[in-house]
Amino acid sequence: MHAITIPQPGGPEALVWADVPDPVPGEGEVLVEVAASAVNRADILQRQGAYSPPPGASPYPGLECSGRIAALGPGVSGWAVGDEVCALLAGGGYAQKVAVPAGQLLPVPEGLPLRQAAALPEVVCTVWSNVFMVAHLRPGETLLVHGGSSGIGTLAIQLAKAVGARVAVTAGTKEKLDRCAELGADVLINYREQDFVAEIKQATDGAGADVILDNMGAKYLDRNVQALAVNGRLAIIGMQGGVKGELNIGALLGKRGAISATSLRGRPLDEKAAIVAAVREHVWPLLAAGDVRPIVDRELPMPEAAEAHRLVEASGHIGKVLLVAP
Repeated sequence: MHAITIPQPGGPEALVWADVPDPVPGEGEVLVEVAASAVNRADILQRQGAYSPPPGASPYPGLECSGRIAALGPGVSGWAVGDEVCALLAGGGYAQKVAVPAGQLLPVPEGLPLRQAAALPEVVCTVWSNVFMVAHLRPGETLLVHGGSSGIGTLAIQLAKAVGARVAVTAGTKEKLDRCAELGADVLINYREQDFVAEIKQATDGAGADVILDNMGAKYLDRNVQALAVNGRLAIIGMQGGVKGELNIGALLGKRGAISATSLRGRPLDEKAAIVAAVREHVWPLLAAGDVRPIVDRELPMPEAAEAHRLVEASGHIGKVLLVAP
């Protein structure tokens, strides 16, 4: 088969479409013939040499894919060769085939094209586990999503609205904010021109956000605490704004606030399987009903992964960018 390899870390040109050995499904795994994968920020970090795959994972980038089951490994039940699936991966999505633990498989939602299903697993599992399983967003509460036009942001808006929450978002252009509004966002904040702390306070009559989903890390840490409501929960899922910040513990205590920081890729298999099962139970019915849908900006051939990385790094997209396998 062919896969996108990274002979040497570097810029987008470091991604090389090469002939590699076929993966073999082990105990409890299935072999998926990949239809499409999606570009995530973690893939960019891996390409740069800053985010290595977990031990035992595929060395190729790609944290999610869609495709058809080509073979079953020992001990797998409940799936059959030919089933159309999408999958949460620890790596290997930028390839024509990938071996996946069966607990990380999901059926392609009814009515959704196979390729578009590749835009779902990583973002839906990230949003559901952080916003709902950890931060416990409830109906009537306010969720603030940083990067509302991203793949994670566009899914977070829709899921929060589906459960009856109010949604505020930050984004850097009017076009991106307009798209967030189309998806249901109630409060639109241009982070280049507005102070999100002041805007969220004004929008909530001074109360603040009950839950904040943050992809920036250090850069926004202090202001996120300021923007929290009493008993608010800050869920940090990214470090685009740095890894070291100063925390005003007094302010956090005054809010009786909580901060969680999670990653998905390196979790044990049983934890990933539990998240995938919760997503299938709670989110898949919303997808089947058309209440939630993945937002796909464009599709590129998988050998052109370098161009896809340039697009994502420039933030010139809304939703997800897909790589389609030959």
